[in-house]
Amino acid sequence: MTFQDLLAYKKSFALAMKIFEMTKSFPKEETYSLTDQIRRSSRSVPVTIAEAYRKRIYPKNYYSKLTDSDAENSETQVWLAFAFSCQYISEKFFDELTSESQEVGRLINYMILNPEKFGSKKE
Repeated sequence: MTFQDLLAYKKSFALAMKIFEMTKSFPKEETYSLTDQIRRSSRSVPVTIAEAYRKRIYPKNYYSKLTDSDAENSETQVWLAFAFSCQYISEKFFDELTSESQEVGRLINYMILNPEKFGSKKE
């Protein structure tokens, strides 16, 4: 198995790509604030999942990277809320993306609580 095979990685990568496409329509004045921030946080989720998987033989690093990924996922949810509140996205799209992000969070939490299933050990 590789990190690309992990469901959490696949779903978080797909969500980051949806967010990238969505932000193309944001106003130009948001380029260096909301657009940049939501792209960075959403992309960081699959990146840190990959890092966690590669460091799975070191339980503390595995746990640390996954909690970082979970934090970035939560940050993405806040940026989605700002995008909705600023009326850059519809309520339906906000609900869809938030739901996907929550699912990613559950998958990350599963990896944290079951490290042995991913080649790591409980601390």
